[in-house]
Amino acid sequence: MDQAAFLLDAVPFRAEMAKVMDLLVQYVSLMNTMTKVVLCSLLVMVMQRHRSNKRAEIERQKKFDAILCTSDFPTVEPLQRFDWEKTEPLKLRPYKPKYHLTMGLENLDPSELILIDKTYKERITLRRELLKKYPDVVCRVNKDDEEDPRIRTAVHELYRYIMGIYLPNRYPQMFKLVQTDFETGPALMVRNLTTMELFPIQISSTRTTRSILETLIKSVDEDILILLPEQNGGDDKGKNNGQRRAQQEKNEEINEKDSDSDDSPSYSSDEVKYILEAYATCFPSGFDTREKLGKPLADIHEPVPGYKLKLEKSMDRFFHKLPAGKYVKRVNWSVTVDAELFAPFGGIHAHKGEEITQLKLKEVDLDNTFLRCERQTLFRLPQSGAMVFSFHTYRYPIQEIKDEGSAEDLAAAIDGVKEGSIPEMAVYKRIPAWGEAIKEFLRS
Repeated sequence: MDQAAFLLDAVPFRAEMAKVMDLLVQYVSLMNTMTKVVLCSLLVMVMQRHRSNKRAEIERQKKFDAILCTSDFPTVEPLQRFDWEKTEPLKLRPYKPKYHLTMGLENLDPSELILIDKTYKERITLRRELLKKYPDVVCRVNKDDEEDPRIRTAVHELYRYIMGIYLPNRYPQMFKLVQTDFETGPALMVRNLTTMELFPIQISSTRTTRSILETLIKSVDEDILILLPEQNGGDDKGKNNGQRRAQQEKNEEINEKDSDSDDSPSYSSDEVKYILEAYATCFPSGFDTREKLGKPLADIHEPVPGYKLKLEKSMDRFFHKLPAGKYVKRVNWSVTVDAELFAPFGGIHAHKGEEITQLKLKEVDLDNTFLRCERQTLFRLPQSGAMVFSFHTYRYPIQEIKDEGSAEDLAAAIDGVKEGSIPEMAVYKRIPAWGEAIKEFLRS
């Protein structure tokens, strides 16, 4: 609430208090001395109790801050008077007349990391169903049988940040920190006020890393991938890493300029590669995340046309240089004609050697045809140094695009994929299958 709104809201309250005080003065004037003494004593007790409660609240908040390490993360601004049940989903229309493969990154306000809207409860329910039905597809940790301490530290840090800091501060109407007393002592918990569930903030050492991720995606409608810098083996690992870092810093002094294209020679082969070490993806767009686990960025994006030529070096360099505290975002788009939100087994992207059959408009189920967009975010965890890549998937019925008057923009963008910097992207997006039919519908 801004200051002006607060003052306006306070006017009626002050007027009522003035009336109450007038009545109180009249009442006190009629009291005898003993009654006045008793009343004053009661007022003093109330004021002392209020101050005591205030001090206790301050001390409790200090304790919460110490447990959560809040100073390590950017300040999260709360959404005042937020009603998730009345909040419409974000409307994204990222397509352009000509498609160019770039990183396309924009700065992101850390307070806007996670967006919640009226689909929250429905999609959280779906996520839980998918986790139960496809546990290994939805959530995995690299070498989870070994419980790698680096991965666990990163996952725990992310969990503590999202559940203990971000959600209760950004959405206080939906998430609340509480201290609960157990036989083993007090514990800090977060209550999801929508589902009325309690989740621990301090994770027991007996819980697996994977179970921490599973708990996280039961309250957050975001798909999450956690990447860590590769490690060298051997006894000289620390020494080698130090030498590598020194060389990287030297390279950075020489090459300060970043770009979305790899036409410039400002990349060193000594850059650390980032490996996908853990994920929780309920709504993957045509890929099985299990096949990406344990791989570096270049291998993860191997099927994407033009990635190696246009983006590989820039992406590796950006992952290496992004500082903690800086958040970025980007948006992508595609059109799907028969895919659900949960689409890990293909149908959205074409594979090498696949024969693509062109669909006629009458063969397309328009009720199940969507513009599918991902709002992707990226930031670094300050303690573990892990990179967190997350995305929220939005789907818009193709009829909605036509009804709102932007049909020609999308039709032109479909043509623009083949005319862009990477013509092969059209096949990757399966445009030869649905492109002509969808353009015919949009222009009809």
